[in-house]
Amino acid sequence: MVKYVGKLTVGEVLSWILLILILLFTVTPILFMATASFMDKTQILDMPYRWIPSSSYFKGEGRTFFTNFRKAIMGNNEDPVFLRNILNSLIVAITCAATTVLLASLCGYGLAKYRFRGRQFVFMAIMSTMMIPFEAIMIPLYMVASSMKMINTYQGMIIPFLVSAFGVFQMRQYLITFPTEYLDASRVDGLGEFAIYWKIVLPNCTPVIATLGILSFRNQWDNLLWPLLVAQSEKMKTIPQYITKFSEEKQTDEGAMMACAFLASIPMLLLFFALSKYFLGGAAVYESRKG
Repeated sequence: MVKYVGKLTVGEVLSWILLILILLFTVTPILFMATASFMDKTQILDMPYRWIPSSSYFKGEGRTFFTNFRKAIMGNNEDPVFLRNILNSLIVAITCAATTVLLASLCGYGLAKYRFRGRQFVFMAIMSTMMIPFEAIMIPLYMVASSMKMINTYQGMIIPFLVSAFGVFQMRQYLITFPTEYLDASRVDGLGEFAIYWKIVLPNCTPVIATLGILSFRNQWDNLLWPLLVAQSEKMKTIPQYITKFSEEKQTDEGAMMACAFLASIPMLLLFFALSKYFLGGAAVYESRKG
């Protein structure tokens, strides 16, 4: 017998409670980072934590509402290299995301809709590369980049990540459900194979493209290990490197550290909200095609 609470069943009420708890668990660290970026050390460490910054902090000499953000941008040397590091991360992340979407969609389309000998072997060979940890190929990859004079260059940070095996897998699985009848009708109308991909397939892959683009952008935006090897000059470093160095310099200034982390999170948050309407409906589209 189903019990009702108002117009909701007990199961629905429990589901809402669980979802709210998960939401709070996910959002609370982000809210803490955002509010703490406007506070000084004493307010951040004060218990119980005050979610609204006290106005007394801004009455000190030389302090303003954005003091922590100025420290985050200028660092200890009063040199705004943070802005250059942000630009470096944007260039690398946007380029890698764009090439991953383009190349993975081309490869995934070929593996999903074309019949040729060895197709399954090619797909399994691509998937097998996902089993190899990056740390295993990092040193050989660095030696190749060094021999090709790609240290301290954008090419050295971008070329190893132009496409991902996961992206190929994601595009292939999505395009398997794409109606083949549309492709046959386009061929009858005289469209070439690349025109079919560009004009028919790609515009109908918006959900998976948005998802893959966001994941690829995030992977490079958060990438620390590889830039540590190939980006050795201050002007070529990326934002994760800046945050690591800044945390070492400002380890006793929690407010400035939170401001630095908050600024570094803004591009990722903007990208998510800009594309959320596309990839949030991706699961529904995929399920409707399976049905």
